[in-house]
Amino acid sequence: MKLKVYLSGEIHTNWRDEIINKCKSKNLEIEFSSPTTNHELSDDVGVKILGDEEKKFWHDNKGAKINAIRTRNAIEKADIVVVRFGEKYKQWNAAFDAGYASALNKSLIIMHGDEQQHALKEVDAAALAVTKNVDEIVNILQYSVNGSLEF
Repeated sequence: MKLKVYLSGEIHTNWRDEIINKCKSKNLEIEFSSPTTNHELSDDVGVKILGDEEKKFWHDNKGAKINAIRTRNAIEKADIVVVRFGEKYKQWNAAFDAGYASALNKSLIIMHGDEQQHALKEVDAAALAVTKNVDEIVNILQYSVNGSLEF
């Protein structure tokens, strides 16, 4: 079974690459997608395409809406959505992605540390799995593709 997996959330670490590389090493048939991880491009895409704005609100609004076109389409095409919440930054967009995936009845996997458990309890309640690390996610994906586990 080939799966489509969308990797959402925190962009300041290489967790996506870790998941992709570990899944490749297990020869899992998975097609990955993700949001734009270039923070500057993501923030400025609206004004780069549609023109400058005097007010920061409208600058951000344009970018958010254009990013939403990409994100919503990728989530809708995904079989599984993985959302990582990092420790350092508040990822409000990740919370939106988790909610959107849940509303579309997508299989949702959340990853975060114990220190965020209380703050993310509603997000966690919508997930089919809540993980603490990349290896747990890879094992879930392996089981989802092959129905087996190989550690």
